Amino acid sequence: MNRSFALAICAPSGTGKTTVACALVEASDDFVFSVSATTRPIRPGEGEGVDYRFVGRDEFDAMIRNGELLEWAEVHGELYGTPRANLEEAEHQGRLLILDIDVQGARQVVEALSDAVTVFLLPPSFDALMERLRQRGSEDEARLRRRLETAKNELKCIDEFQYVVINDRLEDAVEQIRAIVGAERQRLSRRSAEIAQLRRQLQEGLERESP
Repeated sequence: MNRSFALAICAPSGTGKTTVACALVEASDDFVFSVSATTRPIRPGEGEGVDYRFVGRDEFDAMIRNGELLEWAEVHGELYGTPRANLEEAEHQGRLLILDIDVQGARQVVEALSDAVTVFLLPPSFDALMERLRQRGSEDEARLRRRLETAKNELKCIDEFQYVVINDRLEDAVEQIRAIVGAERQRLSRRSAEIAQLRRQLQEGLERESP
């Protein structure tokens, strides 16, 4: 039986976090990608409910007040957040919710969900990270330095995460995270219902067999 919970994947820019998250979803129906809500305008080529759930600031503020967000943050004047309804829908489907978020967002998710699983994705080396960032073709030297400074600060928080996966080959990273999920689904705390049921059945069986 599938055990549903939130899986938060964080990584420095250029590590391939979104690529890994999408590959997990494409590889198995067990996973569903969490679509964030945002107040920023929709861009050409984006789809409502596919890339983001686009909402007005008043609606977003109401979601905050009503406790409808697992995590949220303001980035460059726009608000971004993870609707709690995403997790509820994943639980209803018996699927696992993948969150592609930053370190700040992961902290909020862990605070809101004690059973959330957190994975920090690392590049195989500094050279590999630089190559991936430069391949984007949109990184001038100033922006590249800012991303590297951010990565250095994010690495200071790595002890807050439960697992670390190195994304050298995409296929290997995906399989390692799938293995983490498989192990987490067998965690004792996630099996309390089955354990309680077995204990009841054993007690009832002993009572029936008593002379």
